[in-house]
Amino acid sequence: MENTTTAAQAAPTGGPGPGTAAPAPPVAPPRPPASQAVGIDEDLAHVAPALRGGHALILAPWAGATWRAVSQLTVGFFVLTVAGVLAASVVPTFAALSIIGVGLPLLAASLVLTDPFAAVERARLEAQLGVRVAAPVRRPATSKPGRGRLLTVLTDGRRWSAVAYAVVGMVLMCVQVIVAWGGLGYSLAAIALPVYRSATELSSSQAMLWIAVGIVGVWATSWATQGLALVHVRLARTLLGPGRRGEVEEARAQAAVAQEEAAAAQERVEMARVRAEHLTETRTRAVGAADTERRRIERDLHDGAQQRLVALGVELGAAKRAAAADPDAARDAIDHAHREVKEVLAELRDLVRGIHPAVLTDRGLDAALSALAARSPVPVEVDVPDTDALAACTPAAQAAAYFVTAEALTNAARHAGASLVRLDVRVSGDMLRLEIADDGHGGAVELPGSGLEGLRGRVEALDGTFHLESPAGHGTRLVVEVPCAS
Repeated sequence: MENTTTAAQAAPTGGPGPGTAAPAPPVAPPRPPASQAVGIDEDLAHVAPALRGGHALILAPWAGATWRAVSQLTVGFFVLTVAGVLAASVVPTFAALSIIGVGLPLLAASLVLTDPFAAVERARLEAQLGVRVAAPVRRPATSKPGRGRLLTVLTDGRRWSAVAYAVVGMVLMCVQVIVAWGGLGYSLAAIALPVYRSATELSSSQAMLWIAVGIVGVWATSWATQGLALVHVRLARTLLGPGRRGEVEEARAQAAVAQEEAAAAQERVEMARVRAEHLTETRTRAVGAADTERRRIERDLHDGAQQRLVALGVELGAAKRAAAADPDAARDAIDHAHREVKEVLAELRDLVRGIHPAVLTDRGLDAALSALAARSPVPVEVDVPDTDALAACTPAAQAAAYFVTAEALTNAARHAGASLVRLDVRVSGDMLRLEIADDGHGGAVELPGSGLEGLRGRVEALDGTFHLESPAGHGTRLVVEVPCAS
């Protein structure tokens, strides 16, 4: 069906400026693997700051890092002594028994027990030294029963690394205890030596020398205690952490996540650019249509109501002049003027209805659509299941639905040869959905400057959608959706 010119399109609502794409949110740089979150420099600064020199070197005996190291070796000595003795005795025994076959399940069970041991050690180091050692990434459990699962445990390198940590950590902890407690004890004994001067038969110079040695020993012990704590932390990172393979896998996973975030950000930028172009286009069409409608209103007023009012003035003037001489002619002129006034009023009502119908403001969209259906020469079936939901829509959305319906009914009556029109209006989610279908001969096309093109511009200016189906010989179906909220 052909198209007719309709009312002006509403000015678009606020939004991004024409051609201006919304800025893309910043993409966070990929986070380093958890095992690398605290590197060598960070460990040095937190666990052994005295080794970096400066004030931390001078204040080492009173530094919190020194006493944190002393506390961890005091607690860790007992933990690692038990774990190291068990690892050095039980694991080799079970490994030897594996030669005759009976030791494999016991060896696997002992390796499984390294998991809670490693977890306790990581938690202890975090609680006492404030460093976090990442847990290793375990192999996915095999679905094979029996030997398959046994082989998975026996070939898990991280569990064997935990066994090595228990043994090496026990030896290292013994060295730490000797250095920390032994060095501190000998240093304090050397400083207190003048008290026993008479017993040791030392000269004053010798006593002063021992005091100096004791003082130096206190500082040296503090430095060594921090340094050995740093060695212990690096040992834990190496043997209890995810290992090189785990770090690589974690880095790959984080790189993949970063790529996905970058792709999503790029997609958002592209969507913002397309939306900005769409808004620019629809606003341009809306401004052009509004200007066209303004000129139409000026033309209608000039050629219609204005000319009728001029003729009405002439008629009333003639009636006034003939009132005394020819009362019958004056009465006929007044009757003609009265009819002209009625026609002018009807024309002005039609004109105002084309700008914004009063019934839409006074009684709402449901009543306005019913009025359109009642005036249509083609029978119209109206289905409005929820009038309250329609009333909650914005005036711009209701006006768009009204003018789309008016245009569709006009086209169905004038051009489509339809015998029935079905109108369905409902609110779906936050969208006002309007569907108009007729049984005419179809073939409607959106031509430049046509009424349908003007309606599309009005709808798209409100960020809505406009869909027309009109196959030849099968009627026309128009579906429009506009946001209910402003």
